[in-house]
Amino acid sequence: MLVINNISFQYKQQKNLNHISFKIDKGEHIAVMGESGCGKSTLLKAIYGLLDLNEGSISYNDELLFGPQEHLVPGHPFMKFLTQQLNIMPFTTVFENVAEHLSRFYMDEREKRTLELIQVVDLMPFKDTKVKNLSGGQKQRVALAKVLAKEPEILLLDEPFSQIDHFRKNELRYRLFSYLKSKKISCITATHDRNDVLPFADEIIIMRNGKITTKNNPQTLYQQPFDVYSASLFSEVNEVPANLFFNTMPETNIILYPDEISITSNNHGVNGVVEKCYYLGEIYVLKISVENLLLTIKHHKAIALNTMLKITCSKKLIEERL
Repeated sequence: MLVINNISFQYKQQKNLNHISFKIDKGEHIAVMGESGCGKSTLLKAIYGLLDLNEGSISYNDELLFGPQEHLVPGHPFMKFLTQQLNIMPFTTVFENVAEHLSRFYMDEREKRTLELIQVVDLMPFKDTKVKNLSGGQKQRVALAKVLAKEPEILLLDEPFSQIDHFRKNELRYRLFSYLKSKKISCITATHDRNDVLPFADEIIIMRNGKITTKNNPQTLYQQPFDVYSASLFSEVNEVPANLFFNTMPETNIILYPDEISITSNNHGVNGVVEKCYYLGEIYVLKISVENLLLTIKHHKAIALNTMLKITCSKKLIEERL
């Protein structure tokens, strides 16, 4: 078990990490989400041993882990860290990059292991291609295979899919996180992309200004949003008074996602006017003016601008959000 216990760190005057605590069990996947500059990357660097903490401690299986003041070579042998600055060799092939740190005494096993990982990151057609000739997204996949080569006990991923094409990204996520689960490799992923973690993480930690604001399993965090900031990491959000749709409700503001507000043909909705309409392929996003609010909703077809209509929301859902 990896235990992060009340750690704090600051570069200069600003505290980049402020009393952070959580733990991760063997084979568990923890996601860290937040806006740019919230401390996600700094947290991974601290865990990997690249920083000396101002307060708190990090331990693995009850042994304390230390930063660069205690180690000639920072880092920990049972961990691998995929940073946004890719550690790859441009003038050697994909195969040579992945196999770099594998033993040459067992060549058959070395080749089998290397090809297995190249398959995981979907680069088999490029295994004999020099890395300098690959695209940015392909290089990121090489770096991912490299950190898995000598199978780590803990894997730290910092925006691991940021340069990868969307159509490849989805399949790679499934391949990678299924592979990690099958090998019981603990993983901490720092990202601002909900698709990196919602289907795969066991727990999501939300960070803001160097602090953990909330943490829970993905379903609970999404369905019962803690605040507008947390909810906005997963989707566009509407912050509305609970009594907007039902005047028996209190005036307290609640958070609603665009697909939780719908157009209705009955008299129980509130009046609105279509201000904008955006085509997103399988769905349209409408900006609707309601009283002094501009709400975002999703609809299955386009609606002309300035159209007057009624919108509503489930009363049960509103009661759950109160």
